[in-house]
Formats: sequence, C-alpha cells, structure tokens
Amino acid sequence: MSQVSKKEANRAITIIFLSLTSVGMGQMVVFALLPSLGRELGLMEFQVGLIITASSIVYSIFSFVWGRISDQWGRKRVMLLGLLGYTAGTIVFATVFYAGFVGWMQGAMLYVALILARMGQSAVMSATSPAAIAYVADITDVHNRSAGMAKLGAAHSIGTVIGPSLALLAAISLLTPLYFAALMTFIAAMLVAFFLPNLPASGGNNQTAHKPFWQVGFDRRYMPFISVGVVMFMAYAVVQQTLGFYFADKLGLDSKEAAQVTGIALMCGAVMSLVAQGVIVQKFKWSPKKLMRRGLPLMCVGFIIFPFATETVYMFIAMGFIGLGMGLTAPGFTAAASLAVEPEEQGQVAGALGACPALGFILGPIIGTGLYQLNPVYPYYFSAMVFVPLIFFVFKVSARLDSTL
Repeated sequence: MSQVSKKEANRAITIIFLSLTSVGMGQMVVFALLPSLGRELGLMEFQVGLIITASSIVYSIFSFVWGRISDQWGRKRVMLLGLLGYTAGTIVFATVFYAGFVGWMQGAMLYVALILARMGQSAVMSATSPAAIAYVADITDVHNRSAGMAKLGAAHSIGTVIGPSLALLAAISLLTPLYFAALMTFIAAMLVAFFLPNLPASGGNNQTAHKPFWQVGFDRRYMPFISVGVVMFMAYAVVQQTLGFYFADKLGLDSKEAAQVTGIALMCGAVMSLVAQGVIVQKFKWSPKKLMRRGLPLMCVGFIIFPFATETVYMFIAMGFIGLGMGLTAPGFTAAASLAVEPEEQGQVAGALGACPALGFILGPIIGTGLYQLNPVYPYYFSAMVFVPLIFFVFKVSARLDSTL
C-alpha cells in the first residue's frame, strides 16, 4: 500500500470514480447505438460484431502493455493518456460514421475505415482501466481491496446507467450521443491532469519486467480469476451485442426506437450492477470467493429468462439479473487476482484485469451475431450453457478459489 494520506486517497478515489464513469458512459453509448448505426449504413449483424471484435483484440493486447508501462511511467500519466485517447478516438469514430451518412465514403472503404478508427481508439483508451486498477491497488490494503475494486465497478455501472440514457439523444441525431460522450471523457482527463495525486512509479518486478506480455498475462497465480472474468464478459458480450437487433425484430421497432429501448434495457442492468457494487459489496464485505459464487448464478438466470420473455418488461428483468450478477462477480475476481501478487506487480495484474472485458468481447460479438442470424434466441441459450461449467468451476473445481479466498 502506497504511503498517501487518507485525504489524498479519498480524493484519488473520487477522481478515478468520475473518470471511469465517463468511460463507462462512452462504452455503453457505443454498444447501444452501434446496431442502429450499422443498419443505417446497411451493415449486416455479423459485420457490426466484427467491428467490436477487431477493436477488442487490440484493446486486450494493449491493456497488458499499458499495465506494465504504468509501473514505469506512473499510474496518473498512463490514465491521462488513456482518457485523452478515448476522447480523440470517439470523435474520429463518430466522424467516420458521418462520412458514411453523407456519402463521402461508401462500401468497403467505409467499413475498413470504421474498423481502423475503432482499433486506433482501443489501442490508446485501453491505458485507462489498468492504470486505474493498479492505482486503487496501490492505495488499499488486503482487507479493503474488494471494496476498493467494487468502487471502480460502481463507477463503471453509473457510467453504464447514464450512457444508455444518452442514447435518447439519438432523437436529435444518431451521432449526437457519441460527441457528447467524447466531451465527458475530456472533462475527466482534465480532472486527472490537475487534481489526481501523483504516486511514485513502482518500477516493476525484476522477474517479470522484461517478459513478453502474454507470459505475464498467463501467470498461474491469478490465471483462474482472469479466466472467470473473460468467460463472464464473453457471455455478456453475446447478449449485449445482439440486444439492439433483438428488440428491433421482436418488437418491430425502427433504428431510433430500437436504440432508445436498448438503452433502457442496458440501463436496467447497470442500475442493478450499481446496487451490487455500491451497496451490497460495501455493506457485507464478502470475500472474493463468495462474491463470485453468488454473482455467476444470478447472471445465468438472466440469460435463461431472455428466450422465454414475451414482453419488454421481462427482458428488462432479465437484464436486471445479469447486471446484479456482474456487479457481484466483477469485484470478486478483480480483488482475487490483485491479492494473488506482490505490491510491485500490481501493474502487471492490472493489465490482465483490464484486458478481461476486451478478451471477452473478441469472441462474444462474433458468436452472438453469428448465432442471431441462425435464430434470435440462440445467443441467450449459448450464454446460459457457457455459464454452467463456469459456475461448476467456481464452486467445485478450483482449489485456489477454496483454499486462498
């Protein structure tokens, strides 16, 4: 734990909280709007999924790299770079869509430009999460690690509550929410630049500082927990990336209406995730093991509800279960991985943790949109089936989960 005053630590948590809230807003705006934006340009569901997959590959690779760089450069500098990169990348991504709408680019050139714009954004914005995770690990002790990580998750949840609500701005223009999200991340970058206390760089661990990122990322000490995170996000990505199409086709909505209803559904999940991370985790202070064991089954219930939902309200309830489960599971596996390594290795594990969502979103969108084209309910059956062995793993298989947490 870094030697910082309680006042500085509280200020740092607040600024990081606001920063990750802005990032969560931006991400959820994209996920809520992308199906509608894609259909406006005539893209197939699979093509939309491929945009997310390509950017997720880049994000996961660079997340490992930025986590290690934060050990050398310091958390604040890397976090600031990530936020500014997010701002610039969002503007470029939205502008490429605009070019397609007005006919400046079309066909393959437009599609390639969209993929490259999103990949470029991901390469830089991936610096934010690992630096934030490592920063919180630096200023929390063993007993408060889960609660500290839950606050990061709560920040993202608030962002995902506000983010989908910004999709309502699609009534003005489908691109308006994206430009507004860029403004929010720029404001967060200014808060980090001028108000976040600067911690001394840890310098990294001598045994891992010069290893290739993939060797560090598969460290056996925390690999079980990273695996839980990756599978969780993959199953969630399957659902999230098909949700806009599901609402449009199930309810017969046009692009703007589907974007708005999808935003409400994602908001329901985010609200329940916020309840889990901001209330339940903080109050009960369950161990990482207990958080995972309670969270994963709740998510699975949500996946199972979707194929049988006949009305919008039941779909919203399903997203509530998924959000509640994620809100418990995410701080569980994050804290478990952080506690598995030494203080000077927090940047290393933070890079792997920051890559978890992106690794899940590499296969999730392709699987989800591919299955959706076969049958709209297949993605939800798939996510439920994937969770069966994952729940079994957390409850019965991993000796590490039982003996150390």
